Amino acid sequence: MLTELLPTTDLLLILCAVAFIAGYIDAIAGGGGLLTVPALLTAGLPPHLVLGTNKLAATFGSLTASVTYYRKRLFNPRYWRRSLGYTAIGALLGTLVVDQLSTALLEKLLPLLVLLAAIYTLFNRIQPDDRLQLPPENSKLYWQQRLQGLTLGFYDGVAGPGTGAFWMVSSMAMYKINLLLTSGVARTMNFISNGFSLVAFMALGHVNYVLGIAMGLCLMLGAFLGAHSAIRFGSKFIRPVFISVVIAIALRLAWQAWSNT
Repeated sequence: MLTELLPTTDLLLILCAVAFIAGYIDAIAGGGGLLTVPALLTAGLPPHLVLGTNKLAATFGSLTASVTYYRKRLFNPRYWRRSLGYTAIGALLGTLVVDQLSTALLEKLLPLLVLLAAIYTLFNRIQPDDRLQLPPENSKLYWQQRLQGLTLGFYDGVAGPGTGAFWMVSSMAMYKINLLLTSGVARTMNFISNGFSLVAFMALGHVNYVLGIAMGLCLMLGAFLGAHSAIRFGSKFIRPVFISVVIAIALRLAWQAWSNT
């Protein structure tokens, strides 16, 4: 049975404002859930509804960002088709088995992994914005895309925090592409994993549609503006925002995982 929360006007306005900011940040660097998940918890939803409702809202934002990057020719669906397919499979599997897995160790390791992602981006040489070539297609690339999609899709279905950061860093490392192309890949794969994970949450009845749709519309607006800001200002804008967001994610995850131990 679906649980519907009818929020007060003040609460809905606050959640929508948070969603707008989250959508803007998420379209540039990922990490929008850093804002929306705590906001939904504060609204009084139980954890399983928070995760499902957040997936609904996030799907709106990631769709808007991915379409924006695609229209600017910063994402080639045909080239990344293996990543798309295996990300969907991984997200479905992750969401279906999440209740069977112990995430205690993962929660303690995540802050370190996310922090390493920030350090890598800080010191890694970034390709120029005008270099838009993709690596040649070969069997090595195909297996990289399959493994990356399945792993990160599964992770997004199981947990989710930092998925965008992992997509960006792993794509830069594996394919040597610039930040604009990396952002296009990360946002589109986030949409795929969000969407397929959402299907599973809907089947399980773990979605609050009132809040999810309201926040999703605000996420769409924020994502539209964020994606256009990233495309307009390029890596000089994306890089510091990405590093700041990733460090914030790492600190929050560390506090959440280690404060009660």
